[in-house]
Amino acid sequence: MEALLRHTLATLAYRLGKVLRDTPETFATYPECETQCAGKILAHVGDLMDWALSMVNGKPAWHDAIPLAWPDEIARCYQAIGALDARLTEIGAGASTPEKLFQGPIADALTHTGQLAMLRRQAGIKMKGENYYVADVAAGRVGPDQTPPRREF
Repeated sequence: MEALLRHTLATLAYRLGKVLRDTPETFATYPECETQCAGKILAHVGDLMDWALSMVNGKPAWHDAIPLAWPDEIARCYQAIGALDARLTEIGAGASTPEKLFQGPIADALTHTGQLAMLRRQAGIKMKGENYYVADVAAGRVGPDQTPPRREF
C-alpha cells in the first residue's frame, strides 16, 4: 500500500508541476482575496504534506504557514512532498495508516491542485490539457523536475 501512496505523491508532484510551470509571481495573489488566492492554496498543500509527515512520525501537528514569495512557496511545497516520500520509503506509514494518509492530506492536496489549475485558467495563464494516463509518473520523482508531457491537447 505504501507503494501506491508513493506513486500518488509522484502524481501530485507531476500535476503540480504542470499547474505551476511558467506561472508569474503575480499568480500568488490571484484572485485578490483574503482566503483562497493561489499562494495561500499552495501554502496549504505544503501544510498538508507537513501534517502527513507528522502523522507518519507519530506526532500529529497542524501548522498554518504564512505563504512565502511564490518561487519559495513552490520550493517549500516540493520539499514537503519529498520529505513525506522519503519517510514513507524509510518506515512506511509509520504511526498512521496508508488509508488515513490517502483519505486525508493526500486527497486534499490533489483537490487543491485542481483548484490551482482552475485559478490558472481563470487568470488567463494558458495550460494545455493532458492525457495523464500516459504521463511518465514514477514513485520517488517528487521534485519540480518532471518529465515533459507525452500527450497534450
